[in-house]
Amino acid sequence: MTAEIEKAALAMMTEDPPSGSNLHSMFFDAFCDGLSSAFFAYDKNDLLLFASRQVLNFFPIQPEFLRSCTRLRDFLGAVFDTGVLCQAGPSKSAANRDGWISQRIASHWRERSETTEHFVDDRRVRIINRRLSSGIGFCILSDVSEMKKREEQWRIDMERVQLTEDILDGLPFPLFVKDQNMVYVAVNRAFCDKYQTAADEVRGRKGIDLFSTDLANRFDESDRHVIETGEMSISRQRQIARDGVQRDIVTRKQRIGKPGRYFLVGTMQDLPKDGSDFDEFALASHIRENSDQSYRRAYVPMAALQAVSRRPAAMETFAPESFSGRKVLVVTADFAAETAALKTLGAYGFEACVVHDENEEAAFLDVASAHGVKIDLVIVDNQLGKRGIELAERQNVAVLSLDGSQLATELTFLIARHFNRNIRGALAGDATQSGPAPEWRRGDVGEERRVQVVVAEDNDINQIVFAQILEGLGYSHAIAASGDDAVRLWQEHRPELILMDITLPGLNGFEAARLIRGAEKGSGSHTPIIGVLTQAFERDRKECADAGMDDVVLKPVSPDIIETVFQKYMRSARKVQSR
Repeated sequence: MTAEIEKAALAMMTEDPPSGSNLHSMFFDAFCDGLSSAFFAYDKNDLLLFASRQVLNFFPIQPEFLRSCTRLRDFLGAVFDTGVLCQAGPSKSAANRDGWISQRIASHWRERSETTEHFVDDRRVRIINRRLSSGIGFCILSDVSEMKKREEQWRIDMERVQLTEDILDGLPFPLFVKDQNMVYVAVNRAFCDKYQTAADEVRGRKGIDLFSTDLANRFDESDRHVIETGEMSISRQRQIARDGVQRDIVTRKQRIGKPGRYFLVGTMQDLPKDGSDFDEFALASHIRENSDQSYRRAYVPMAALQAVSRRPAAMETFAPESFSGRKVLVVTADFAAETAALKTLGAYGFEACVVHDENEEAAFLDVASAHGVKIDLVIVDNQLGKRGIELAERQNVAVLSLDGSQLATELTFLIARHFNRNIRGALAGDATQSGPAPEWRRGDVGEERRVQVVVAEDNDINQIVFAQILEGLGYSHAIAASGDDAVRLWQEHRPELILMDITLPGLNGFEAARLIRGAEKGSGSHTPIIGVLTQAFERDRKECADAGMDDVVLKPVSPDIIETVFQKYMRSARKVQSR
């Protein structure tokens, strides 16, 4: 931009003044407008030859100071008097004013000079002076405030980036960042040390470039699930380090960023050998209702997991009397799930064994087949991928693909269903059959024991979880599998509180809540309704409030969450003793 103005100025100054000098003025005004700059020129006697009208945008002086033949000293004196420059301003001292003007005139006599002035209105203006050999000089003024702001922001951003890199490199555990295309965009020093590589060799590459095909595909499957769903993944594995030492590793992955620009952040931490840092936690998972094999690993309080995993006595009727002699192979790298699965299988008489990956599974099945040992069922942790399922099917062995939480808390029901104990009909509550609902769904409610809580939930597994929690806490309850049932149970029992899932068949949770609120009008009664949401979307929270709900909780629920809600909203907030 400056070069263009210089060329135009030189062309004008070296030409003989044409008869239409106004044409030059119009040309320069238009030119300066287009470049958002101002321009003025002066001769060897320091008399103004030309000044574009844009000069007034920079210096609020009287227009007469821009006329031809105005002394440069008078022009600069007018600029000083405006006080727009931080270094200049109205002064009672004539010496100060004269000194500033003299310094400026001296700068205009230099062959080349360039400065950036800070104006009092926080503008930054670049001032470029040139003096030709003929004695003619000119000055170009450009507002560079935005450019300076961008430079300052860039500097601040670079400092933040450097600080972030220093922090990440200071972490004692490996950390990596991937973009939506599963390309590594950042790794810290601990990651590089772990895999004996350099950051430049990792950034810009995919897992397939760094690991074996099988391992890279397994990582990508888990990573894509986190990127696509936003669900945090926490898994526990045993790895053999380069020094040959086996270590238990916890890998955490989560999504950050905004739609269209998501990133995956992953960390890997060694578990202490005594497990002291994790005594209060156990590994569990949450099955999303709208996905058949999606998962989310999460650490939850052990007390909550124990309360959820306690089965009501009525559920014992769903478990087979004995599985003695049946052989089950569990394939999982999750040691918490492994421990829970072996405990459950052993309690029901299974002969169970665990392997930790597909290679071990293939070897185990081959040996069993060679010795004529019949495997009744293979249970594959779905975090390991599909190959484990294919290996079992190839040898005509029945296979279940389960999530870690099912291995830890729901294995009894799933095993019973697999071995044709008719649990599916009991859990689903076949709508075509008449007769009473299953005992666990009714919550063991008799005539003399009123329903305190109605749970509106259509998912079978979530119904069981709610039933277990409420039984464990000692609250009587009834479960509705649809919005219509929720309204009916409210009319029949007038409970103290309703837990309302918003995605229900028939009437959804919002519609059911509106019907209940409409029926309550004029009665003076108000039943607290708590919306149960899968994700914390503000639009869902708002719609819950608009439908008349009192509060919301997020899945997965825990005994602590439920008890907190009850203490806040139930009239009695008391537990009913079992009969």
